[in-house]
Amino acid sequence: MSRIGKMPITVPKGVKVEWQAPLLKVTAGQTTLSRKLHPAIGVELAGETLRVFPVDEKRADSQALWGLSRTLVSNMVVGVSTGFTKVLEMTGVGWKAEADGRTLKLNLGFSHPVNFPLPPGLSVQVDPKTSRITLSGADREVLGETAAKIRALRKPEPYKGKGIRYAGERIIRKVGKAGGK
Repeated sequence: MSRIGKMPITVPKGVKVEWQAPLLKVTAGQTTLSRKLHPAIGVELAGETLRVFPVDEKRADSQALWGLSRTLVSNMVVGVSTGFTKVLEMTGVGWKAEADGRTLKLNLGFSHPVNFPLPPGLSVQVDPKTSRITLSGADREVLGETAAKIRALRKPEPYKGKGIRYAGERIIRKVGKAGGK
């Protein structure tokens, strides 16, 4: 039995959930998320609660996917109702970021600027004074993947601490060369 899978999901007011065999669709306002769930997983909507359950409890794949599917459905409900945010911090001399429509323009110490196109459904805000990039969107999976791709453009290095990191991420610093004898 999955401890996570057994927990019910509370559906807030204004969120509409549609379940048609493998496809789950969650809508609130103009935001819509849909996901095709594994056939071994079922969804039941009763009033304002949503329950995810294995179709056949004896099958190993339904037991293995039960908790994962519940978490994915919960993320969809939270995403359309409140949304998710990720904050990235840049540390480097002369580094700056600028939001230009659906493109994030970054100067990261390379000989050329880096233009990063944003996927649909995500918005970006840049604070030029503190070099903080705030990504927000309804789909948690796309948001995390995009933040990881931006961070991978210039990972934080352990000697000087320069790079792009998540807000609150702690970089373990290394000692540089010893002066030599």
